[in-house]
Amino acid sequence: MALEDKLRSRMKNIKHKLMVMSGKGGVGKSTIATLIALKFAMKGWKVGIMDADLHGPSVPKLLGVEDSYMYKEQYGLTPVIGPFGIKVVSIYFLLSNRRSPIIWRGPLKSAFIRQILAEVAWGALDLLVIDLPPGTGDEPLTIAQTVKDIDGSVVVTIPSKVSRIVVERAIEFSRALKVPIIGIVENMYEVICPVCGHRFKIFKGEAASEIAELLRVKVLGRIPFDPELSEACDKGALAQYLGRDTIVRREVELISKAIEDYLRGIEH
Repeated sequence: MALEDKLRSRMKNIKHKLMVMSGKGGVGKSTIATLIALKFAMKGWKVGIMDADLHGPSVPKLLGVEDSYMYKEQYGLTPVIGPFGIKVVSIYFLLSNRRSPIIWRGPLKSAFIRQILAEVAWGALDLLVIDLPPGTGDEPLTIAQTVKDIDGSVVVTIPSKVSRIVVERAIEFSRALKVPIIGIVENMYEVICPVCGHRFKIFKGEAASEIAELLRVKVLGRIPFDPELSEACDKGALAQYLGRDTIVRREVELISKAIEDYLRGIEH
């Protein structure tokens, strides 16, 4: 079967496709993408997550499945099964030496992404979350042009002016490729003291509100910086963390509800 035919065959069984992007590294985009995937899986949705960051894959660690591998079977590459049945795909699962860097030029990266999308046996999914790498280069462009019916993108920022400038470019990138912007998530909005619960800001800006007003997009939610969330990421225990009653969990619930409402809306 030709590559294009395989792609169409795989993608037609996936009801909704969502890109999570930032334009800038270090804003917690992969954490947000993983939290969104987990929340939908906890609701009973059949969820897959594709870690499209070839140079710095982190989703396997966040989900605690970094010791797993993907294998070629009769119907294609089998995704690794994560918490709540999430199907996880990452170049990390294909590396024999996981300390080896990926030293590829653009054409090879684009070819790999197209091949992996065609070969992975996703099966029937309600939602595929695609965690894009920072920037607006080869990987995001290839994903957007290959998966032609992406329902929308969620853009992650932090409350800094530097992040705002770069994220504005990511939004315009998404619009240029005719991928609707579902909204913005502002990460590290404030810090919660683990001892007394006092909240304070480490960034002076209000990037999400300023971007929303300037570019006419919606703010989906604001995630505080919680040291326990950072620890859960390091331990690969995001699923367990999300099961506790925290401010972060309540914000993730609001974000996922807004995304679900959007997806339900475009079904009609």
